[in-house]
Amino acid sequence: MLYPLSYQLYKYEHGLTAAEQRAADLRTGEVAAALRDLRLQLGRILGLRRRVRPARGAADAMTASLRVPSSVR
Repeated sequence: MLYPLSYQLYKYEHGLTAAEQRAADLRTGEVAAALRDLRLQLGRILGLRRRVRPARGAADAMTASLRVPSSVR
């Protein structure tokens, strides 16, 4: 729906009514759900997988080199 610029400026300055805000929130939620579903469908179609980075300090990762003191030899 198109509104005159003066009405748009008034709404920008004075905000939305509670009913208008609820309607806007509902539309935003519906759009977000539709985008999420589209992304999941495209992922299935294209065979995309989520990239998982290993956790920091993983148990099998050696972060520091082992040093043997010279007095032990």
